[in-house]
Amino acid sequence: MIQSNVAPNGMVVTPHHLASSSALAILRQGGNALEAMVAAAATIAVVYPHMNGLGGDGFWLIIPPTGDPIAIDASGAAGSLATVDKYHPQATIPFRGPQAALTVAGTVSGWQLALDYAQEHFPTSLPLSTLLADAIHYAELGIPVTASQADATSSKAAELSDLPGFSDIYYPNNRAPLAGERLRQPDLAGSLKILAKEGLESFYRGTLGEKIATGMEQLGMPITAQDLSEHRARYKTPLKVEHSCGTVYNLAPPTQGLVSLAILGILDRFDLAKCDEIQTIHRIVEATKIAFSLRDQHITDPKDIDVDLQQLLAASHLDSLGQQLDTEQAAAWGEPLLPGDTVWMGVTDQFGYSVSFIQSIYHEFGSGVVIPKTGILWQNRGAAFSLETGHPRCLAPRKYPFHTLNPAAAKLKDGRTLVYGSMGGDGQPQTQATLFTRYVQQNHPLQTAISAPRWLLGRTWGNASDSLKLEGRFSEETYQGLRTLGHRTERLAPWSEAVGHAGAIVRHPNGLVEGASDPRSNGSAAGY
Repeated sequence: MIQSNVAPNGMVVTPHHLASSSALAILRQGGNALEAMVAAAATIAVVYPHMNGLGGDGFWLIIPPTGDPIAIDASGAAGSLATVDKYHPQATIPFRGPQAALTVAGTVSGWQLALDYAQEHFPTSLPLSTLLADAIHYAELGIPVTASQADATSSKAAELSDLPGFSDIYYPNNRAPLAGERLRQPDLAGSLKILAKEGLESFYRGTLGEKIATGMEQLGMPITAQDLSEHRARYKTPLKVEHSCGTVYNLAPPTQGLVSLAILGILDRFDLAKCDEIQTIHRIVEATKIAFSLRDQHITDPKDIDVDLQQLLAASHLDSLGQQLDTEQAAAWGEPLLPGDTVWMGVTDQFGYSVSFIQSIYHEFGSGVVIPKTGILWQNRGAAFSLETGHPRCLAPRKYPFHTLNPAAAKLKDGRTLVYGSMGGDGQPQTQATLFTRYVQQNHPLQTAISAPRWLLGRTWGNASDSLKLEGRFSEETYQGLRTLGHRTERLAPWSEAVGHAGAIVRHPNGLVEGASDPRSNGSAAGY
């Protein structure tokens, strides 16, 4: 079994080793966790293009050594031209193409706000050109295509190959690249160079923003230059739940952080330390169903929410939710959302700051649309909108879509600080609950908590089934036990990307930092 890494100063965990190396290099130069995360975010946008990119959204959870955590919401709203009438007579928003690329990409604005925060809290800072240097280098020189990217490119050829600009980059020589082949992205390198020279604001209000706006107009996307210019990332107060083991934090809407916290709050009503594998999985799955019902009732654009979501995490409400959980029988549940692809990354620095971060373009390769002359692949997060009048997530100009993205953190009562998360749409809250339960409540080693077999309640790409899917390393006894409890189980590969790429970093009370990455990814935990 792979062991977690422990170091005295700082730690980085990402799902791609080159992004880990970029962040670690910044920490070694004396940079802080926020600068290191910007470097990692830029690099992974280049080396893991099927999972994230400059054309997507991002969310930050910053844990200072003292005081309350702060969140950054770097998600974008629907363009001012994105109306329900524009999509008539379609019943749903398409998942691919210019009509799917209907929300502003916010992640670069989050990088800027994080660096603004760093300038306020640290005496020195590294130049932006240093933070983006690796990303520019990899975009110009080329990256080795991962097996994950090769599989995604090949399996989605029918959906993506004819979309504007996609084949020029991601289908060189009129075929999907093989794992290990070199993939160059010269236009993306050019965009990163503009950001390094002009500053990150250029994405929205500078030379790069002008190129993006011109390209969007050419493609018929419903986002305008004014929409870009008006976009800003925002500081947010995280949601939290008071757990018997400490305080757990996650993001407020438009994300589903409420779901992840509610699952842990419900599970805290049961003694999971004494549960066997079957009992543990059953309780987490059933708590997930209850928490998803909260999501479906309440989470939409924050300005349209009329309840105090923090009160839904109060002890009295969690008590009542816990009473709904049947420990002997699986409950029916509603329609799940489609899965999404994302990267979670964590950094802890020598100054005591930790960052839990997520960056995404929603589906594999997002909308599949590349903005001309920029190399920027645009997200399809707007596909989460409904076209049904009266629906809480009904599309409207400048409205924020629902997000599955939710980076997590916890301050435990024994003095440990934990940042953790995962990719994977509906799977994110489930994986977070599994990791937390195993590590914090059942005292599994950190790496074991991530590497051990996992499951997914809901859909995977190419599979419309909403069954309980478990990795093939689970014993037949576990499969049979779950079926006896009423779960309709399916068997995944022994190591399956369907259950997401998880990661975690722990700062221990003695100051040492421990990191664990997911062997299902191409990542690493790197410390110094």
